[in-house]
Amino acid sequence: MPNFILHKQIIKGREVVDDDWSVLRLVEGETPDAVAVPEGKVIVPLAVWQAQRDVLAQRAQVGLWFAPDEQAADVKDELGRFAVIAIDFPKFSDGRGYSIAFNLRKRLGYSGELRAIGDVLRDQLWPLSRVGFDAYATRQDRSIHDALKGLTVFSETYQASVDQPEPLFRRAPRGTPPEHTDLGAGI
Repeated sequence: MPNFILHKQIIKGREVVDDDWSVLRLVEGETPDAVAVPEGKVIVPLAVWQAQRDVLAQRAQVGLWFAPDEQAADVKDELGRFAVIAIDFPKFSDGRGYSIAFNLRKRLGYSGELRAIGDVLRDQLWPLSRVGFDAYATRQDRSIHDALKGLTVFSETYQASVDQPEPLFRRAPRGTPPEHTDLGAGI
C-alpha cells in the first residue's frame, strides 16, 4: 500500500481544480525520520518535517499537515516556507482542526493555502471557510461537484470569524424602525 495520497481534484477557492500535490501518510512500521519522502509537491506530516527538516528545507515546494492533536505554534517561525498547510480531519465529527485553522490565520498570520484533508464532507465546507480554509480535499467516495455546493448554502453570517471580522449587528444599518400601519404590530 502506498504511503501517499494524490487527490485528482480538490476544491480551491470556489471551484474544482486539478491537484498536483500528494499527501504523505505514514503506514505501520514507518518512522518520521526514516520514511522516504517522494520528489515533487508533497504535503508531509508535522512529525516528518520535524525529523527531516534539514533535507526537506532544501526543496522548492513542500507542504505541511497537522493532525488534530498537534499545535501550529510548534512551527510558527517557519510557516512562511510552506506553500500549502493542510489540517487532517480523521473523522467528520472531530472539530479540533477548526481551532488549528483559526489560530493559523488570526494568531499566527499564515496567508498561504490552507487545505482541509481527510473525512471532509459537503456540510463542513461553509464552516471550514469561515475559519480560514480556502482549499478542500473532500472524501473520494463523494461527488466533489456536489460538495462544492456546500460553500454557498448560506448568504449571511451572524458571528464574526476569519472571513468576516464584524458581527452582523455591527454591519447592519441602524436607525429608526419603519412605522407600522398594521394595527396588530407590536402586540
